Amino acid sequence: MAETWIRLLGPPRIESAGTAPRQPRGRKAWAVLAYLALQPGGTGRARTAALLFPDAEDPLGALRWNLSELRRTLGAESVGGDPLRLVLPAGWNCDVLAALQPAGGVDPRIFDGDLLEGLTFEECPAFESWLEDQRHRLENSVLTLLYEASLAALAAGRADDAVDFATRALHLDPFNADCHAVLIKTLLALGDYRRAREQADKCRELYRRELGLGVPAEVRRALADAAPPAEPGLPASSAAVRSYLDAAEASLSAGSVDRGLEQLRLAAEIAQRTGDHHLLAESLVTLSGALIHQAGGRGAEVADLLHRALKSEGLDPESLASEGPNPGRPASRVAAAAYRELGYLSVQRGIPDRAAGWLEQAARAADGFDDERSRILAIQGMAASDTAHYGEALAALAESSRLATAVGGRRLLAFSTALTGRVHLLRGDLEPAAECLDRAQELIAAEHWTAFEPFVAGLRGETFLAAGRLEDAAPLIDRSWVMADVAGDHCYLTLAAGAKARLSMALNDQAAAESWLKRGLDTTPWYLWYRARLLDTAAEVAIDAGSPAAGDYADRLGTMASRGALRELVVRAHSHRALLGDTAAAETIPWLAKDIDNPALNTYLARRGQL
Repeated sequence: MAETWIRLLGPPRIESAGTAPRQPRGRKAWAVLAYLALQPGGTGRARTAALLFPDAEDPLGALRWNLSELRRTLGAESVGGDPLRLVLPAGWNCDVLAALQPAGGVDPRIFDGDLLEGLTFEECPAFESWLEDQRHRLENSVLTLLYEASLAALAAGRADDAVDFATRALHLDPFNADCHAVLIKTLLALGDYRRAREQADKCRELYRRELGLGVPAEVRRALADAAPPAEPGLPASSAAVRSYLDAAEASLSAGSVDRGLEQLRLAAEIAQRTGDHHLLAESLVTLSGALIHQAGGRGAEVADLLHRALKSEGLDPESLASEGPNPGRPASRVAAAAYRELGYLSVQRGIPDRAAGWLEQAARAADGFDDERSRILAIQGMAASDTAHYGEALAALAESSRLATAVGGRRLLAFSTALTGRVHLLRGDLEPAAECLDRAQELIAAEHWTAFEPFVAGLRGETFLAAGRLEDAAPLIDRSWVMADVAGDHCYLTLAAGAKARLSMALNDQAAAESWLKRGLDTTPWYLWYRARLLDTAAEVAIDAGSPAAGDYADRLGTMASRGALRELVVRAHSHRALLGDTAAAETIPWLAKDIDNPALNTYLARRGQL
């Protein structure tokens, strides 16, 4: 049977090799199909009818006609029930489902165009807003698939494919420094130094002309040979590699990050010469972990290291099928760590669908390693919290904490406990938030884990702020900023700047709030949720001040939150737009907020007269 594809990206159509399949009639039939495809949990008939047929005399009747049209096209069992669900017939595929599938495994070059490209629905303002949000989300997902495919192809030695993938990714986002970097790395792997330099020059000129910035650090690193040469006469032995790994651990523990990274690069370079693939994978994962968690690395360099590590372990990073690329493969701590770090990068970059795939793979590889399982669950909880699935977040973090306690991992426990406190804070549950964050602070002090202190101190300060205890909030928020500034951590600086701005507003100091927001917006955090939350605060402050910047902040927040599926922040962007006179945004708010279980959000919207 010929494979049939429902193409919802680009001009919508149904394609099947060698045949001319029936097409749904009418743009509303396509709208219903797209909406159902992107509601994996199903959606109520009344809700769907009101969303897509608000002006019809009989909205449910109009919906029934379009559902019948889809059944005539897709098959009698394709749509039905209440809640409505889309069930594709055997041999049928849908591009938006493939683009968001955590398992991946589809060539991303098949995805081209916007969701329902060319179709508009002005008479359905809530659906138009939903469609815009989903277009941003899908564009980000396709960009990520192309970027990850380029890294996987580079790790596999297929440089021509890597060039093609990276070039396509840059067509979607010409300012993406990581895509520029992987293209340059690939050209260097091909030995095409002239084109690599030309690509770097092109990026430099683009950033100078359009952004007034210098060449991105990722591009500079891609042009340089990151691995130092091994010392003359040093034997390529496992003992030498282990010695450098041990020395690096000591250096990093002592706070000598640059020295530790140099030792880890040497370990990886020597491991490459030993021919021991597992030892090389371990060295690459250890190096990438140090870059991520101690040097603030989040870009193409660390992603390339992790893809190379998986390849060295005999795993295919391009294949994330649900049954795993190698069914029956024994658990591997190294593979679990590599998958987990890729998941962590995806969470911070705001790509939850891809993060889910990496973390599922990590969980399979971590079978029997409770400390690793605790780490994976904590990151799954972080992702669920960012996307406003708060019940899932609390469940994952509770299990992470249980495992951390069982293995005696105090830093693991501090991490999971602090993230649990964040969930409670966002939901307005201040007492459990305070308990969790106080416990996390105790664990951090016992471990002398100063690198994590800005996060916990800032959130504890915000808990006091939410309770109206400004004198208690101020010193903790100040400490969060100072500790983040000392560490040079832009993610925590962004978090602390937002807290300082909110504290300033509580003190009726508009000028100070605007100053702190400017300082925060000048940072360059990797973590999308931090940046989006700061834009949310900026929009609130600008609205209170009657500033013309309010609309720009709200629009930037809406785009960023949509790209990262940050559902609550999407709602808050619509809330700001509604206050600024956007009637379509006002109509959309109840639809979006209904799916989010957060009493604090409902209180916020009700206070603004939007629920």
